[in-house]
Amino acid sequence: MQVSYFWIGLMVILLLLDLWVLNSVWRSDNSTGSKAGWTALVAVLPFAGLAIWAIAGPRGITKGPSSPEHSKG
Repeated sequence: MQVSYFWIGLMVILLLLDLWVLNSVWRSDNSTGSKAGWTALVAVLPFAGLAIWAIAGPRGITKGPSSPEHSKG
């Protein structure tokens, strides 16, 4: 059975989206247990975990840059 480039591209996009979700989860203000739960959900069920996170996942970033030097544009 030959795997087409379409399916390979789709899986790469799904992997990148899941990594983005995990980054967002671990930068949120939620507890470590909640973060671990979201991580497990996304790792075990990548597509369903992504969809569930989009509806009910944690939002918000904990902290911005740590010094004024990093916040210069």
